[in-house]
Amino acid sequence: MPPDTLEFEEPIAVLLKEIEALSMLPQTVERQGLIDELNQRIESIRADIYARLTPWQRVLVARHPNRPTVLDYVNRMFTDFTEISGDRRFADDRAMVAGFARYKNEPVMIVGHHKGAGGDTKQKIFRNFGYARPEGYRKALRAMKLAEKFSRAVIAFIDTPAAYPGVESEERGIAEAIAFNLREMAALDAPIVVVVHGEGGSGGALGIAIGDRILMHEFAIYSVIPPEGCAAILWRDSSRKVEAAEALKLTAPDLLGLGLIDEIVPEPTGGAHTNHELATSLLDSALERALGEVSAMDSAARLEARYQKFRAMGNIGIEGE
Repeated sequence: MPPDTLEFEEPIAVLLKEIEALSMLPQTVERQGLIDELNQRIESIRADIYARLTPWQRVLVARHPNRPTVLDYVNRMFTDFTEISGDRRFADDRAMVAGFARYKNEPVMIVGHHKGAGGDTKQKIFRNFGYARPEGYRKALRAMKLAEKFSRAVIAFIDTPAAYPGVESEERGIAEAIAFNLREMAALDAPIVVVVHGEGGSGGALGIAIGDRILMHEFAIYSVIPPEGCAAILWRDSSRKVEAAEALKLTAPDLLGLGLIDEIVPEPTGGAHTNHELATSLLDSALERALGEVSAMDSAARLEARYQKFRAMGNIGIEGE
């Protein structure tokens, strides 16, 4: 299969090979017609496949190396982006991006995880594959405090497998850094819109995900633990990851039904990685609406609504109370 084709897209891969073979021959009207016909079949098959993805298949889509990164969205939707670096305590964490920008000519603050773009291994290593360390969360909070000081809305982009689990993270207080962010974001006097556009993994995601509106891409995932880790803990068998993905209820429709997110952002047919421009346009519409709603709220009302929003999560009620 082509390197960017996922395992469940084999019927598409076969047609792509046919198109590639036809494209290498001298072009005629007939051959171009065949190529157009094959492209139409690909779109039809892709739409059918993506209309009935399993939870595990959604995990694979969310992890696709060509999904748009935070900087892809920043470059397409925002202007005057000025990145800030460092947590003023230890170092700069490249797995976390933060900076000033303008959205629809309004000043905002951007924070977000960055896994590294495409299949560039050097870039992924530079970004630590999106695994942020304590200094990354402290940098993000420093940026959000600046947003509060200068009356800017915060837009947080979530795409991380988890917080970095290495020894140095523990030595520098990863749990404290995330916990501190949770407390401070809950009371941050600025509008906050969270966008889960790839993997929303565990506390690594939640460390910058306390907001007034939680948007989630159609094929993104958001979970307390990756399916492989869940399977390894529950059944001592990571190969049961497909079963774990089903049990974790990590898909956008699952989370919307549970009240953990506010809106599902549609993606292009075949996922955001197939068409960055269209994916950006679809996100732009949802983000503008959500940001307009929370920015229009009175500060005290917004903070109270945010508090109640997260207090209600997980409240399933007890019969008889």
